[in-house]
Formats: sequence, structure tokens, C-alpha cells
Amino acid sequence: MAALIMVRPGRDWQSTGGLFEWTLEYLIPRLGDQKTADWLRMVVAENLGSLWIPDLPDAGQEEIYALLRADLVATARRELPDGPAKPAALTQLRELVALTWS
Repeated sequence: MAALIMVRPGRDWQSTGGLFEWTLEYLIPRLGDQKTADWLRMVVAENLGSLWIPDLPDAGQEEIYALLRADLVATARRELPDGPAKPAALTQLRELVALTWS
């Protein structure tokens, strides 16, 4: 299943459902904004496969951008299983981080 994150208007990130879910699971425990964390939990639980960051409150958006920039790729490098798909997944995550900048 393909999944989509609208990072900013006109800036979308597409991935596999598994990488999308892993990315949201990375964010959830790190978010200080409980409403945003709850929303992301619901997206994962309901297997919605899409997230529109611009629809979130401004504080939640900025926190997500900061978390993605801070440690997403390094965490993925440590946590994702080694194998032939890992380099492509890391490339996709770098692309997601790049989309967070204005």
C-alpha cells in the first residue's frame, strides 16, 4: 500500500505503507503536543495511509518539522532492519526531511 504525507502545500512525500507507519511511530512518542500525537496514533490505528501536516495546528506542524530534521534519518539508520531495501528507505527519509524546509 502506498502512503502520502503532505508536508507543505504543493510538497508531498510518497512512500510504502510500512515506511509511512514507521515515520509516524517515530514521531508519536517524541511529540510534546498531545493532540497532534493522538491524531497521528489515530492515523496509524485506522491505517489511513495519509497525513496532511498543514491541517495540524501551527505548533504541531513546527514540532513535527523539527523532529523530522533532528534525528529521523539517524534513527532509521539504527532501527530499520538491514537489507537491500534499507538504502532506498533512507534516501526516501532524507527526501522527506528536505521537504520540511520552507
